[in-house]
Amino acid sequence: MPYQNRGEDNLTAMTNAWSAMTRGFLRTATAANRAAVSAMVPSTDGEDEPETNRVAPSVPSVDYADLDWQFDRTVDDPDHISVGDTVTFEKALTDEDVRAFAAVSGDTNRLHLDEDFAADTRFGERIVHGTLVSGLISAALARLPGLTIYLSQDLEFSGPVGIDDRVSARVEIVEDLGNDQYRLETVVRDEDDDATVIDGEAVVLIDDLPAE
Repeated sequence: MPYQNRGEDNLTAMTNAWSAMTRGFLRTATAANRAAVSAMVPSTDGEDEPETNRVAPSVPSVDYADLDWQFDRTVDDPDHISVGDTVTFEKALTDEDVRAFAAVSGDTNRLHLDEDFAADTRFGERIVHGTLVSGLISAALARLPGLTIYLSQDLEFSGPVGIDDRVSARVEIVEDLGNDQYRLETVVRDEDDDATVIDGEAVVLIDDLPAE
């Protein structure tokens, strides 16, 4: 019986330690999340902030945002969207991004993954998947007010993007098609090379956000 009690005491101690550790982790994670959101929401202390770091609290995308990402937009209310409004989204496309995209998409072209192989190609180095680069357009569209739904996209690739290059995607509403549909100009630039790498057009439908 004493042996059994010692076993029960040990089990209780382990359970209490695990619970305490879990609570501490959750508190840390919650604090980190709050800090991240606070960093992306405009401060109210009157200090000026860089324009690219001003994020309206109503943008649902900030719930999943990374502090290294930047975006700017000219309209916050879906009822006020009009021709000329723009959204720009910017981030670095890292080696981790490229390898994760290869694993998720199945595009394991050695040009994107193998340094030695890529060195002997016309590019002389590994480059980011074109589809991953164009995906930044979708990131910009996600930051339009409302719920943005892709209907079509035309793209023309004009240059490569190197690993770790910082890339921006800019979308501009150029035509109101009616029925909450819009035609947009879509441009992706490699900011490190100061070059446009993708030109295109998209058509989107912007629905109201579901009631929470």
